[in-house]
Amino acid sequence: MRRVAPARRAAAVKVVGPVQWILLPALVILAATLILATPIKVFGLTLPEPVTPLVLAFAWPLIRPSVLAPLALLVVGLIVDLFWGNRLGLWPLGLLVAYGVVLISRPYIAGQDTRLLFAWYSGVSALAFFVVYLVTTMTAGQPPSLIALFLQYLPTVLIFPAANWLIERFDDGDLRFR
Repeated sequence: MRRVAPARRAAAVKVVGPVQWILLPALVILAATLILATPIKVFGLTLPEPVTPLVLAFAWPLIRPSVLAPLALLVVGLIVDLFWGNRLGLWPLGLLVAYGVVLISRPYIAGQDTRLLFAWYSGVSALAFFVVYLVTTMTAGQPPSLIALFLQYLPTVLIFPAANWLIERFDDGDLRFR
């Protein structure tokens, strides 16, 4: 009697579209920006105002290079500029510089340890803040406060777990790009 091998099942490909890994995180980031900007004081201190879109600028090129991600960063950056009352294009420039650096260095940092990703995130965030600082200094004619800059940079670096979660959540989301 001849044994028949069981039929192979087709491997299910989990397709993650732009709505899941671009649109929804962008909306969550904008909501977080709005919530953290509420004028609430706890023990005389206000809520920190990190530049939450830097999470997206770091995570998206590591998840999957795309044409939609820089366009979404441009829109999110413009919304943040309008919300904070900045010159239009200030944070989109910083976010796109950060995105470009991570995209260029993607082959070296993709799949690395979380500590290395944190170091890269901190450095890329510092670069984005430096670019925004330089542009603000040139357009205003005087430099902004370095203390205020640091007090915005520190909470931005501390929200790295959100970027790490995005990377872990969507990194293997679509096996067609492996």
